[in-house]
Amino acid sequence: MYGGSTSTVDGNRPAQVVVLIPAHNEESSIGPTVQALLAQERMPDRIVVVADNCTDETVEKASALHNQVLVVTRTINNRDKKCGGLNAAWRRYAMDADIVVCLDADTVLPPNAIGDWVKEFAEDPKLAGSSSKFTMRGTAFLVRLQRAEFAKWTDSSLRRGWTSVLAGTACAIRNSVLHEVTRTHKRHGPWLHASQVEDFELTYRIREMGYYCHVSPTVRAYTDAMVTVRALWGQRMKWQVGTVEDLLRFGYNKHTRLDWRQQAAGLLAAGVRFGWIFFTALYAALGILHFAPVWFFVPLLFIANDVKQALRIPHRDRWDIILAAVLLPQEAFAWMRACWFVAAWVEVLRSRITGRRKDRWSMQYAAEAAA
Repeated sequence: MYGGSTSTVDGNRPAQVVVLIPAHNEESSIGPTVQALLAQERMPDRIVVVADNCTDETVEKASALHNQVLVVTRTINNRDKKCGGLNAAWRRYAMDADIVVCLDADTVLPPNAIGDWVKEFAEDPKLAGSSSKFTMRGTAFLVRLQRAEFAKWTDSSLRRGWTSVLAGTACAIRNSVLHEVTRTHKRHGPWLHASQVEDFELTYRIREMGYYCHVSPTVRAYTDAMVTVRALWGQRMKWQVGTVEDLLRFGYNKHTRLDWRQQAAGLLAAGVRFGWIFFTALYAALGILHFAPVWFFVPLLFIANDVKQALRIPHRDRWDIILAAVLLPQEAFAWMRACWFVAAWVEVLRSRITGRRKDRWSMQYAAEAAA
């Protein structure tokens, strides 16, 4: 039985909001995630924690938060990882919902989130999905770099007024659209395990049907970042490989133009950096390398741009500004980005030739577990 609510989607009856939380060995974070949902100004009507192949105490930790709207369930014989857990929970607990919120088990929503999402859908019938403005928690060096990166992504999406990906970290989707995707593509559920970036693939299918998605101007989500280079590499290779695979499958069209441009820009940036190293070494070997004052102009432009972006980071402090001003940390992160762009394209093209495809879901799980 759903809980009561005064907020509406269609103006005629209370909106039914179901939150789905796929959780794989999240005993340390599931408590705060659920507690933040129970503290919402507009309570969800149902919160479903989907413990997927857990070997820790995720189920026990979640179940200890006794509440009538909370359901804790385990997946059975699920080989499709996060997508399988989401689809099973959607079919069993969310078929009659108006809005489905997808939330990672290490992500905390502020008290206004559910209410603001309901209001967004009520005010705009054409809106199919709303992603949060997600912010990484922590003060570690690598965390700050990721936080700066996603602050820039959020600003770009807000300026455009739409997004090509409803980030599975924390987003809300109109359930009638999820049903339409499932029927149209004859799926077992909205999320497709064959895609290694299921949120990007689902968003594309939604936009393909004529709907639009955006980043919420008021809903922020606080989530964990990758704390080691290995974990970060595993996460980004999964994202990048999956994006390239899906783009090659979708082709170039009005819904993928932006993403193809971003791929081209990423490969161009990698080419410029690798080319700079090559020609600098070549000119030095030939004895024709000469330094000139103009060489300092470009780095100064980079520093000015990085500092400007750092001033837009939510909850920033002086260390975020310092990291931007000294250039080297941001440049090191840019080199990492260049490497995973190139590595992902090589991997995808090789897999098309050999027919062998790496399971990036399992590789990311392993990298995060080792962190």
